[in-house]
Amino acid sequence: MNPMAMIKMKQALSVFSNNHPKVVQFMKSVLARGVEEGTIIELSIQRPGEEKIVTNLKVQKSDIELFESLKNMNR
Repeated sequence: MNPMAMIKMKQALSVFSNNHPKVVQFMKSVLARGVEEGTIIELSIQRPGEEKIVTNLKVQKSDIELFESLKNMNR
């Protein structure tokens, strides 16, 4: 990633952190303990005026590698 893109990403992450502190704290807590293979992650979205959509995934080794890469980007 080029340096300018990294600066923009860091700024965007800072704005996200300020706007959604509970989500950031939740993710820090989860990642501090680690996510192991076989963990189930559930996601839901509910748009205004629509029904909630829910899905889940079972964490695989490749997912853990991605999480680690994302975690290290913020350092």
